[in-house]
Amino acid sequence: MGAQSANALSFGNVIKRRRRQLEQTQAQIAEKVGCRPNYIGYLEVGARHPSPKVVTKLAKALDLDEQEMFLLANPGLRSMVAPQSAPEGSAWERFKANKRMHTRHGITRAELSVLEAVSKIGPMCEQRDFLFILQAIRQGMTHE
Repeated sequence: MGAQSANALSFGNVIKRRRRQLEQTQAQIAEKVGCRPNYIGYLEVGARHPSPKVVTKLAKALDLDEQEMFLLANPGLRSMVAPQSAPEGSAWERFKANKRMHTRHGITRAELSVLEAVSKIGPMCEQRDFLFILQAIRQGMTHE
């Protein structure tokens, strides 16, 4: 895949193209998402990283698939999703039941809820994959 087609699949490019297809301004989308118009512009050019909450709101505002948008916003996560032949939910079930890990890493109920949504994208290989995803989410939220 060349640089041009990789760029065409970027989170920012997808939201910009879809916004234009819908003939919406950045201000109109920002109002639906609950942010400032310049933030939408920053997302479109890749200058900002959206939180999971913003991804959800953008997907709804632009009538796009939320799971696909989450993966576009976090491209490193796609490689951790195992093929569909893996035992469904096994790593998630082990992770969810591992209370010691939750305590050690300070995982909140809200974070568990987000991770559960991520687990529905496809089965993960290992429990530690959820910790990596959690770190990516936490970093994204601190840069918002």
